[in-house]
Amino acid sequence: MKGFSIIFENEDFIAIDKSAGMLTIPDRHDDNQLSLYKILLKQYKQIFIVHRLDRDTSGLVLFAKNEHAHRYLSQLFEKRNIEKIYLGVIKGSLQEKEGSINEAIAEHPSLKGVMTVNKKGKPSSTEYRILEDFGIYSLAQFKIHSGRTHQIRVHLKFSGHPIACDPIYGDGKPILLSSFKKKYKLSLHEEAERPLVNRLALHSYRLIFKDAHGDMQSLEAPIPKDLKALLQQLKKNRG
Repeated sequence: MKGFSIIFENEDFIAIDKSAGMLTIPDRHDDNQLSLYKILLKQYKQIFIVHRLDRDTSGLVLFAKNEHAHRYLSQLFEKRNIEKIYLGVIKGSLQEKEGSINEAIAEHPSLKGVMTVNKKGKPSSTEYRILEDFGIYSLAQFKIHSGRTHQIRVHLKFSGHPIACDPIYGDGKPILLSSFKKKYKLSLHEEAERPLVNRLALHSYRLIFKDAHGDMQSLEAPIPKDLKALLQQLKKNRG
C-alpha cells in the first residue's frame, strides 16, 4: 500500500519506512483520517504505538506487536537508550560544521501546536554534523538526545538555518531547480516548473538499539527519491 513499507519485522515489533504526508497516529481532532496505526491495526488486529513522526517527516517509525514489547520499547525511548539519527536538508550554510544545539523548548504562548525556544521549557539537545555544504542548502545529520515535539525543526530555526520547505519554522517554499541551476529552461512539455522537493526535507534515517532479547538492532530507512534527486542536482550544480 502506498504511504509506507516494512523495513524489518519480528515477533515483537515492526519497523516502518513512512512516507512524508502520512499520519503516524490518528489526528486528535479528526479520527477518520487514514494513519499508519489504523492500517496496521486492521492488518495485525493488535498493534501498539511506541513513538511518532511528524506527518511531513519521512522515515523510520516503530510499532510494537505485544504488550511486553510495547513496555520495553517505550522505556528505551523514555530513558534515551535508543540512538535516533535523522537526515535533513537545511537552508544555507552553518559556520560550525559540527556541534550541538542545547536550548530548552516549550509550547508557543499564543500559537497552538507550535513550539519555541524558551528558557522555561524542557531541556533539549540536538547534535548535528554537516555532511555536505552546497552553499544555498546543506545536508545535515542529526542525533537527538531528547524527544521534544518538533525538536530538530525548532533548534534549526533557532540556528537561523531552518529545515528546507518547513511550513511552520521556515518559509515553507518548495525547492525549485531554477533557484540554483544556471541557465535553467523549462522543457517544451511543461507549463510550469515542478518542485524537486515540496515537503519538509527531514527524514528519520536510522534507529540503533538493543532489543528485548539482547540483540543489537541497527535499522535504516533509505533516503527517499525526492531528497535523493535534490541532492544529485545540488552536487551537479554546486557553486
